[in-house]
Amino acid sequence: MRLNWLIGGQQGSGVDTSALVFGNALASAGYYIYGNREYYSNIKGRHSYFALTISDKRVRSFSFTVDILATFDAETLFQHFTEVKKVVIYNKSLEGTKVEYVQNMEPEIAEKVVSFLKERGYGSTVRDVVEYLKSKGVNAIGVDYDGIMRKVAEEVKLPLSVVERGKNTIAIGASYGLLGLGKGYLESAIRNVFKNETFVKLNTMSAELGMESVPVMFPLKEIPVKKERVQLDGNTAVAIGKIYGGLGFQSFYPISPASDESVYMQAHQEVWYVDPKTGDKRKKTVVVVQAEDELSAINMAIGASLTGVRAATATSGPGFSLMTEGVTWAGMNEAPVVITYYIRGGPATGQPTRTSQADLFFVMNAGHGEFPRIVIASGDHVEAFQDAVWAFNLAERYQTPVIHFVEKAIANAYSVIDLEELGLDKLRADRGDVLLSPPPDYARFKITDTGISPRAFLGSTSMFYTGDEHNEEGHIREASHVREAMYEKRLRKLETADREIPEEDRVKTFGDLDQKVVVVTWGSPKGAVLDAMEELNEEGIKFGVVQIRMFSPFPKNLIRKLLSGKEKVVDVEGSYMAQAGMAMKLFSGIEPTHYVLKWNGRPMGRDEVKEALKAVILEDRKKVVLHGGA
Repeated sequence: MRLNWLIGGQQGSGVDTSALVFGNALASAGYYIYGNREYYSNIKGRHSYFALTISDKRVRSFSFTVDILATFDAETLFQHFTEVKKVVIYNKSLEGTKVEYVQNMEPEIAEKVVSFLKERGYGSTVRDVVEYLKSKGVNAIGVDYDGIMRKVAEEVKLPLSVVERGKNTIAIGASYGLLGLGKGYLESAIRNVFKNETFVKLNTMSAELGMESVPVMFPLKEIPVKKERVQLDGNTAVAIGKIYGGLGFQSFYPISPASDESVYMQAHQEVWYVDPKTGDKRKKTVVVVQAEDELSAINMAIGASLTGVRAATATSGPGFSLMTEGVTWAGMNEAPVVITYYIRGGPATGQPTRTSQADLFFVMNAGHGEFPRIVIASGDHVEAFQDAVWAFNLAERYQTPVIHFVEKAIANAYSVIDLEELGLDKLRADRGDVLLSPPPDYARFKITDTGISPRAFLGSTSMFYTGDEHNEEGHIREASHVREAMYEKRLRKLETADREIPEEDRVKTFGDLDQKVVVVTWGSPKGAVLDAMEELNEEGIKFGVVQIRMFSPFPKNLIRKLLSGKEKVVDVEGSYMAQAGMAMKLFSGIEPTHYVLKWNGRPMGRDEVKEALKAVILEDRKKVVLHGGA
């Protein structure tokens, strides 16, 4: 069973809260969910929407094809009516509203809607959209939002202007009513979100009246939950993963979509843990600092890492652009710092609240000069959690900066997963070659065969750090033979990492790899690709999937082994230039034969990926560009 639901409205009108309440109710009833949040980069007024997939099995992505469209304003109906296939809930009192009069809608979008309707013989009102949808077999349910609001206002004895904030709750109540589940789950979800009794009553009554205004059309039954589950968004997954992995210091400067990670940490700076040796319950404090800019943020994190603390910072494209000088300093001084890089749309300010995969080459080559850095990329919420721990282990083992990619598409989406998927019992800290009691002749940058020097913490003995080239003790030197030796020593660490890190950890495989068609992807498209693969398998279309997890050092040997001799190598990623495909060709000599690409700032939906892969596999389309998203 799989249902796709979407709710939208003006930014600040409770769209996210609605989706949270609705999703929590369904999760409590035993269903898996995957939700994606899309919003403009303004505080209030512009259109935002939340797409949610509901399933009785684990789901990894959402769809642009909508079964239930829940609207309480005119703009949402105008923006998304072409996506809905089964049911739309709309505000009856807005039937006369014209698209031209929707104040916050971008003119290009309004013109597109008017043109679409005119070409099919319709006018530009909500009523026209409803009539068009009915002609397509969509069940359009008009809800008397205004009447319900007046009734609630009389009951809770609050001004109508206050009660009207509950329109979003009417929409989720009507959506929930279509499913036929017991109202107790929804009421409990409302109570968990709205703590004030007056607002609990207001929203509960609004939801119940919304439920009463619709028939049951998709009857669902409660599913017993046999395993512990957790609901995570990407920002929270990384934050918890860092804390679980031993984070001691986090610096940041506010930037979308990275800020939510640090804000979560600030709310959970004191954590309790059980001492593995004594069994005592102890409290640990994580230091979280909002710096004055990204330059300070990276330098603070580097300084903390030199003291022996597991240290990190979090940012996005514009912020990382400022951090690059600090990253090169960390590379020169072999500082084990972690940078969580949340990819959003660029260049410049670009699209602060939209997703992208176009920063891959930038990060792989950011900074002047040659120095080692490790680059990993998460493909879902489980990996976002686990990779937060892995990044610390890699940074400290190889004493080098580690950049951890998490796209906006993962950061601002959430899913319900089984707790056991996180693999908590398998996660361990690897602190590398640490000297707690360094000898008198300690040399911080001692030349070794592996390039990795024994690491003592700042303050434990005398040591020197500088941005200049230096000798083994850290003293500035410009002698050519010293330069050569230290240069080679640093870069040997990446060679060591390439030998030691199993390529099977740097690549994940799915499906039937014996097929002549293999799809290669990375990051957030993973979920849509895997869900599409399952549906295509049922149609008799089979292929293998290769997910690249690490780009530096690149898993060239395994990629070459998995892809050599294939008839079709399909690169699925979110950039115009297909940068992962370029990296694959550069490091392994294997070039994609076909491409499925997207760069409009919206994540990939499983429905559009499915149709694109069918076009590639069955029709031999060389390149398919995806356009899904309002």
